[in-house]
Amino acid sequence: MLKYRGGESVGKGTYWNLSSGRRTDVANEDMLPGDKKSTFIRVPSSLMMILGPILGLLYVIFLPFVAIAIMATLLGKKIMEGIFHLVRNFVSFGWRPTEAYLGGKKKEGKKKDDQKPD
Repeated sequence: MLKYRGGESVGKGTYWNLSSGRRTDVANEDMLPGDKKSTFIRVPSSLMMILGPILGLLYVIFLPFVAIAIMATLLGKKIMEGIFHLVRNFVSFGWRPTEAYLGGKKKEGKKKDDQKPD
């Protein structure tokens, strides 16, 4: 049996919690920490020593791809916000429901130059 749940009684060994990534060492027979949702895998120490550098290498290899994906997501979000802002302004036709304009538009008065002399 390779999979164990939190709260189970297990023998001596090293157990790796899959959800949190924490390692639990059991010196003698003991119970695993956590609840029934926590899943542990029993891993020999030698395998854990080999997995460490491999997982570190995978992290270093995929980190640039993660950074590019984050930058593309942020840039796409900014572009879409700009497009939605332009569309919203275009569709609204300048109507503002909080402004009543009950007095109507102000009429332009005649300029003094256009007035006829008496």
